[in-house]
Amino acid sequence: MVSEELSRPLCSMYCVYVLERNKEFYIGYTKDLKRRIAEHKKNNEVNLLYYEAYSSEKIARDREKKLKYYGSAWRGLRKRIA
Repeated sequence: MVSEELSRPLCSMYCVYVLERNKEFYIGYTKDLKRRIAEHKKNNEVNLLYYEAYSSEKIARDREKKLKYYGSAWRGLRKRIA
């Protein structure tokens, strides 16, 4: 029973996150932030710079798309996290 609890995500939120790897930024979203970062670290050294939590997958996906495809959204966030 204990091992089942450890394998579950800590919360039921969806996260949009920004990583830095090889001096470049990576934006993504996930249901399990710890697991996703561990997957990224298998391939490269990464630093988690920022994340936002949302209760809905659709809202998280929409936010990720805005950050990836709309320069003004990404520029605004970069100013906050710089």
